[in-house]
Amino acid sequence: MDSQERSSEEAEGAKERGLVYVWKAGSCSVTPERLLGLSGKTVLQAALGIHHGLLLTEGGEVYSFGKLPWRSGLEESCVNSPILENTLLGHRVITVAAGSFHNGAVTESGVVYMWGNNSAGQCAVANQPCVPEPQLVSICDSETSPLISVRILQLACGEEHTLALSLSREIWAWGSGCQLGLITTTFPVTKPQKVEHLAGRVVLQIACGAHHSLALVQCLPVQEMKPIPERCNHCSQPLITMTDKEDHVIISDSHCCPLGVALSDNPPENHVLCPSSETLEGKSVTGGPSDDSQKPPVEEQRLVGLESDGPSVLSSNDGQEGSGISSPGNILFPDKKEVKEYLIGLSDHSLNENLDKNICTEPEQPSQEDQLSACIPGPPGPSTSTLNSLVASCASAVGVRVAATYEAGALSLKKVMNFYGTSSSEPGSQSGSRSPGPEALRDSREEQVRLESMQGKKSSSLVDIREEESEGGSRRLSLPGLLSQVSPRLLRKVGRAKMRTVALTPTYSGEADALLPSLRTEVWSWGKGKEGQLGHGDVLPRLQPLCVKSLDGKEVIHLSAGGHHSLALTAKSQVYSWGSNVSGQLGHLNSPTTVPRLAKVCGDGVWSTAAGLDYSLFLADEKDFQPGLYYSGQETIENNLNENSCTKSPVLLLACSKIGYISNVIAGGDNCLVLVDKNVMGYIASLHELASTERRFYFKLSEIKSQVLRPLLGLDNLGNANTIQLLQEMASRFSKLCYLIGQHGASLSSFLHGVKEARSLAILKHSSLFLDSYTEYCTSVTNFLVMGGFMLLAKPAILVLPLGNQTED
Repeated sequence: MDSQERSSEEAEGAKERGLVYVWKAGSCSVTPERLLGLSGKTVLQAALGIHHGLLLTEGGEVYSFGKLPWRSGLEESCVNSPILENTLLGHRVITVAAGSFHNGAVTESGVVYMWGNNSAGQCAVANQPCVPEPQLVSICDSETSPLISVRILQLACGEEHTLALSLSREIWAWGSGCQLGLITTTFPVTKPQKVEHLAGRVVLQIACGAHHSLALVQCLPVQEMKPIPERCNHCSQPLITMTDKEDHVIISDSHCCPLGVALSDNPPENHVLCPSSETLEGKSVTGGPSDDSQKPPVEEQRLVGLESDGPSVLSSNDGQEGSGISSPGNILFPDKKEVKEYLIGLSDHSLNENLDKNICTEPEQPSQEDQLSACIPGPPGPSTSTLNSLVASCASAVGVRVAATYEAGALSLKKVMNFYGTSSSEPGSQSGSRSPGPEALRDSREEQVRLESMQGKKSSSLVDIREEESEGGSRRLSLPGLLSQVSPRLLRKVGRAKMRTVALTPTYSGEADALLPSLRTEVWSWGKGKEGQLGHGDVLPRLQPLCVKSLDGKEVIHLSAGGHHSLALTAKSQVYSWGSNVSGQLGHLNSPTTVPRLAKVCGDGVWSTAAGLDYSLFLADEKDFQPGLYYSGQETIENNLNENSCTKSPVLLLACSKIGYISNVIAGGDNCLVLVDKNVMGYIASLHELASTERRFYFKLSEIKSQVLRPLLGLDNLGNANTIQLLQEMASRFSKLCYLIGQHGASLSSFLHGVKEARSLAILKHSSLFLDSYTEYCTSVTNFLVMGGFMLLAKPAILVLPLGNQTED
């Protein structure tokens, strides 16, 4: 009879999902115990604090267990059986979060409830050290009138702060400390405030450590820059010719188009007029009053005058302040030595400021009353050669300073003047003209240069600044000065860009990124960084979010924040860790790191992580597609024989064969927790096998992309233009399909954490995305095969494949 009852209980248990197993943290040989008292309810989500935990069931109910000092009558006791939070009944909670000593819950309508310790205002309640029962938190956007309540999607709790992710993908914070990311020095913050530094960005996930915060942010779409024309629109001849010498590049823009040239009726002048002394006092050249709001910056108003056979003139609008010269107006230099000394003094200015300077010449025998300075405008006009734009773009990209050119000595000042010069016969070249064309073009060009120079630079730390300064100081300046400041390698790369425009990194796809997890992500961090847990290469605190540059392009899909360390999980099933490593919680070596480094986890691929107080948990696929749980951190041995020992690398802590298929892992302070599913008619096993296969497949496709396609497209002489175009099209289709497979693998991993209803599978709901992309890829492969492209790639492939293992993605 007992055996029949036991068998019936086992059969009943085989149909259960969302089972909760807990054990004490800090042990490498554990036997998890099932948490009872839930009456067979399915647990969808769990959260752990230092001494307590929260459970969210399928019906939207919240249970608490562990030490609950904020509840009356339970200050000293430990609750082993979960207690229902009656205050939240009827609100249908969709997500829960637990800080060190406080809790949060979000309802289906986007309303937040907080309770627990409130000594630092982390429960958004003023003048109340403890909140015994869940209390409503009002989150309103003060920028709207009337005030609109903000709907919340996700919560994250630290030790003294709380973060909330809104429906509009913005972060709201309250509590105490620099980990809030708010511009304030008054703590605690009991009224939720928006983190303005990330306003306008799409935040995908938030995570809180003890005293630091992390955010997973979707990358902004790449702004397409208009390509610089390379050939004349009339005669189709090259506008620029480049000759690569041994240590420099000779660039010629002496193209003279025999077609489409409109000759001016007036003979060309040798100069154009600069502003007179009246302009310096606030009057425009045309006689009208000047508009202060339209004045250029002080540094952009400085005009440097040069005369090849006469004295030089410096005309400065800012007088004493701008140039450091004692007298305002025009100043005569007695010889070229002073001109050189003055120009050397300008070497600390940025590129854009130097490009905005105008080179002036003094008119022949001017009278002292109506003295005018002849100048040549510095910014390129509408008919200026494309060379100036190319040099400005390339020089901006490598961060060189044009002022240092004058020290080279190989290019005379007269040549510099002639390089920037334009004849007055060109439209809009007269300074007194009211035509907005040149000004509009200059503003557009300046904006383009600024965007190019800032592209990819999302943040800077002290280490980055030192590296850039060191690189800039050791860069060789070849001759002639101005043009050869641009590296020959960079110029050759710019010249070949038109042949390799395929983006092998994930590209933005509006429809796919809206329906599937985005892989184009960035990691931002802020708060206390004493242990390097921010990942910026230093131990400095950050008052506002800052992008972790070393994780750019790593395709991070999930973040975990521990006590003093952080984890980032990528779509390739890799884990990057950084911060404190006192207990070996980073999964690599025994030393801390201030920048993300790859953790060495056994298994075929990690697909879930959790960061505890001083340890880490990794859920990885095994050879039989069953996930195994790995542990890295403090090791507690029985009888306290070796209390201070720690694991040097993650070790297998728990296999699925003992308790079932692990779908989620949660770390906290004293306890660890896993959610387990029993295999129902092979359904759960099939889900894990499908997700594991998809993740492995994406890793292989990424290896092909980085080790074969990328170096192959980098080769020269791949064939004729048609073959190269077909190869580029095939690579582009392959990259798009690879990206979709990576997104689907990430969605399957997320699916395993959730309700696991087959009808919500992304591959069923959005099958058209995959079918269309696969059809496009097959078409491109067929076209390439018909044109004999694979035969032409036989020889280049021999050059590429031996180097494949040395090529990094």
